[in-house]
Amino acid sequence: MYRSATAISRSFLPRAAYSLSFGSLSSITLSVSPFRTLSVSASLSTTQHDPSSTPIPSNKTNTIGRWKPMCLYYTHGMCTMLDDTAHLEKFNHSCSEELRVHVAELKNKRSQEFDYFLVLDLEGKVEILEFPVVLVDAKTLNVVDLFHRFVRPSKMSEQRINEYIEGKYGQLGVDRVWHDTAIPFEAVLQNFEDWLAQHRLWVKEQGGHLDRAAFVTCGNWDVKTKIPQQCTVSKMKLPSYFMEWINLKDVYLNFYKRRATGMTTMMRELQLPLLGSHHLGIDDAKNITRVLQRMLADGALIQITARRHSLEKVEFLFENRIR
Repeated sequence: MYRSATAISRSFLPRAAYSLSFGSLSSITLSVSPFRTLSVSASLSTTQHDPSSTPIPSNKTNTIGRWKPMCLYYTHGMCTMLDDTAHLEKFNHSCSEELRVHVAELKNKRSQEFDYFLVLDLEGKVEILEFPVVLVDAKTLNVVDLFHRFVRPSKMSEQRINEYIEGKYGQLGVDRVWHDTAIPFEAVLQNFEDWLAQHRLWVKEQGGHLDRAAFVTCGNWDVKTKIPQQCTVSKMKLPSYFMEWINLKDVYLNFYKRRATGMTTMMRELQLPLLGSHHLGIDDAKNITRVLQRMLADGALIQITARRHSLEKVEFLFENRIR
């Protein structure tokens, strides 16, 4: 029997997940100089609660104040060291400091069809391992909030999971926090729907579609392919808010008249330095957000590029697109 995310029992969730804090981020200002260069302040994500183990990033640029990495336990509402002075001094617990891009002029910015964009970048090839979403205000370009969950596979043995996580996240130094915080996909979607509802972007009783918001991805894979696959594995009905999305690569191609096959290509062409760890979902989502902010500042119209009519049938709305 297939179940919706809202029908999943709360028994899936660890006690700490019930008290997750979804406070909004402080406003983030994006700024472009007359030469279209960006002054960026951001931090790498980290998982170690031991302050002495935190590496100093090599790609830190023009920061305001002293750089501090984000505590990934905090993004899950599970940090237990908020009263530890040394921990607070070493780690960032304010999401407003995670991503700070300054914009000097917004004269090219145009009105958008949506009020908010949900930048999504999944990780995990066999099953989804990470589900990060950055909420961006289309009018101000501010980042409003961030949702982040590590996802525990449901069809893999513990030995295979350990091998999988060591291979995927061990090299990034986040395998420990993954094991400490990961929850099943069903529970992740329940948390996500609660988060959407808090921001008044989704109401189950109104058909379950997004209200005034749209997903933004770097490619079609995340929403077209992986979400439906994971729903099948987890024996869930595909939520109706995953029926359309914006492939930023297609918008980029039509706006700048240049082909970009991925996030790093777009960032290189826009002269945006890569921040954080590539293929750590939360960092990739933030970097894609920076590309989106730059495109909005440059005057791009961010429109739906794909719409799902059934599990098998997807309509691509841009004739000129990345294939």
